[in-house]
Amino acid sequence: MSNPGYGKRSAPNQKPPSARDFDHLRPREAAVAAYIDQLPEGADISVKTLAKVLPLGQCAMGTVLRRLQAAGHLHRDGIVVANETQLLWVTRTHFSRTARDAEWWEAFVRGDVPPEARRPTRSRAFILLAALGRAHASLSLSAADCTMLEPQVTEWFERGADENELLHALTAGLPSTVHHAASLVRRRLTDKMPPVRIAPPPPPPAPYGHHTVECRECKAPGPESAMPDGLCRPCRGELMPFAGPPGTVPHDDVSSRVSQVRASMVPRQDRPRGRAGVTIRRRGAQNRTTPPPVTG
Repeated sequence: MSNPGYGKRSAPNQKPPSARDFDHLRPREAAVAAYIDQLPEGADISVKTLAKVLPLGQCAMGTVLRRLQAAGHLHRDGIVVANETQLLWVTRTHFSRTARDAEWWEAFVRGDVPPEARRPTRSRAFILLAALGRAHASLSLSAADCTMLEPQVTEWFERGADENELLHALTAGLPSTVHHAASLVRRRLTDKMPPVRIAPPPPPPAPYGHHTVECRECKAPGPESAMPDGLCRPCRGELMPFAGPPGTVPHDDVSSRVSQVRASMVPRQDRPRGRAGVTIRRRGAQNRTTPPPVTG
């Protein structure tokens, strides 16, 4: 980059960049012009700086810049800049992707360059009519025909039709020979004009406090009234009420419920003895059979 206020200055009213901007130049000049074109504003594009970064010597680079100036892509003008202590002769360099002639550059330096006229934008209806000939050559229309039929196509669009519906209405079932494309298109636009389509009314707004919103932390949906400050209950650190079928134990209470069940169980040694002849097995003891009770 050069010092502030110097370096590359892009000319106004340039065309959008394309791959063929510099095809009219020699390969070497085209390569240097493409390199300068992609540099930012204020970049140093002097002979010495460009010769350091590009595979050309200073003499060759000077020749390239002179040829770019002759082709209208580059303009260098010298001005005198005065301060309190000295006078400086400064060269300002302007670059234009679009080639300009000498008169344009002279007017630009004077500040008399008029803004370039922009091409009028075409309507959606005109573009559809102009493209009919690409889909069906027999429906090729002139610019005057497109301008004449443009209001009818615009009315189709205003009634809710889209491009596919219009193309089907204009191109379906065409005769083998079309003698006058504009007359056929005008007749079909008139005979097949769709009715006015009334859009359904929008749904009524939800009552206050019942809008569905998302939690700003976990993105869980929920009513607005349940998310103060945009946070749901779990993100606020509150426990959610348990909802499940009857008799279901919440997962947080499983351990306490198991402890209650174990506490309510009768110890094994306190359980009633088995019936006569039933074998009772105890851990750490030999198996034995309980004798039958003595009667009489």
